[in-house]
Amino acid sequence: MFTGIVEEIGEVTAVAPSGDGVRLTVRAPKAVSDAGHGDSIAVSGVCLTVIDQGPDWFTADVMQQTLAMSTLDGVAEGRPVNLERATAAHGRLGGHIVQGHIDGTGELLEVRPGEQWRVLRISLPPALAPLVVDKGSIAVDGVSLTVSAVSALDAPSAWFEVSLIPETLAATTLGARSPGDRVNLETDILARHVQRLLAFAPHDPTTEGGSR
Repeated sequence: MFTGIVEEIGEVTAVAPSGDGVRLTVRAPKAVSDAGHGDSIAVSGVCLTVIDQGPDWFTADVMQQTLAMSTLDGVAEGRPVNLERATAAHGRLGGHIVQGHIDGTGELLEVRPGEQWRVLRISLPPALAPLVVDKGSIAVDGVSLTVSAVSALDAPSAWFEVSLIPETLAATTLGARSPGDRVNLETDILARHVQRLLAFAPHDPTTEGGSR
């Protein structure tokens, strides 16, 4: 479990085939400072398991399903990544509950600069659009953010916006993003549970088409 508060920007230093997935090595001095074999580290929002480590690096396997769902597909040496260690049970929940289970990716459509912040508009896959609400929480590349605007229900394509303060721009990879970049998206776990519960709600035909 994570909170979406990025602890450092790491760098992918090696990518090797591993079955139908890949094995990544990431430079991560802070993340490995107290990590052990089997610990979880979020890499740009993707929860990965430490299988080997050194003084300032760790290695993790990424399976095919994760590659298909995230921007780790096609990852290469030199890519900067957001890193967060799993939160301790006694720690503060500085962001929101983030599982590190990516729902899909979005495309950065627009970047609007401001005096004290930067607004990012990001596309939403149709299946995720119902799970994102104005003033709700979303994780973008593992960064806990508050949604500042969403597209209208009748918009031809779904999108949402987030407003980034200078600290977020400097402390995460989002500060270097530009239109056309893909980003990892994880919607609010509470919204996903509500959607699933509603899918199993009893169906009452008398409520459709008015009274009889």
